[in-house]
Parts: sequence; C-alpha cells; structure tokens
Amino acid sequence: MSRCRLAGLLSLAAIAASGGGALADPILECPGESQVEVRACLAETLSRADAALANAVGFARESATSMDELMGGTVGVEALEAGQAAWEAYRDAHCDYIGSTYGGGSGTGPAITACRITHARERIAELMAAI
Repeated sequence: MSRCRLAGLLSLAAIAASGGGALADPILECPGESQVEVRACLAETLSRADAALANAVGFARESATSMDELMGGTVGVEALEAGQAAWEAYRDAHCDYIGSTYGGGSGTGPAITACRITHARERIAELMAAI
C-alpha cells in the first residue's frame, strides 16, 4: 500500500470515527448566536463530509477495481456504483422527509443539512469497513 493511500485511509478513518457516536448531532457541533452562523457552519461541515465521502468512494472503487481485475470481471465496480446511486437516492429522500417534519419552518434547512452530514459520515464508515 502506498504511503499516500495509507495517509488517505487514516484520514478517512479519523473522520468516520469522529462522526460516530461521539458526535450526536451536527447541529450541536455548530455553535452560533444566529441561524446565519449555524447555517454557515453546517454548510462547511457538509462540504467537508461530502469531500471525505468522495474520497471514500474513490478508495472503494480502487479496491473493487483491483478485485475485478483479479477475478476477471466487473461485478465489484458495478455493484459499488449501483449501491452508491441507491444510497444517494435514499439519503436525498430521507433527508427531505426529515426536513418536511419541520413544517416549512426556519429549522427545515438546517435539519436537512444535518441529516446529509450524518448520512455521509455513516456511508464513509460503511465503505471503509468494506475495503
């Protein structure tokens, strides 16, 4: 394993670990005296979580590609891509549902963003566990 790949895996593992049970709710991680501050913090946190998720998907794709090459097929990459597409559809629908429980109030946006952060962290942990 290359030093760069190992560093990436360790970074993702740290991100995934920090998003586990230790951090109960992304909204609670974003202190602020106004909704503007909380929303900005959540947006930044989501951006970092999405970037880490993209890296985890990349590592998973690399692993699946290696396995496919070894086995002489394309099953692993195809399964990863189908699973990721299904996961994204679920995340979007579920987080939209969570937002709908706020009745269109001012907490709707932060609730959706927090939901997306939580799901990204969980997905990172799932992908990294499978590598």
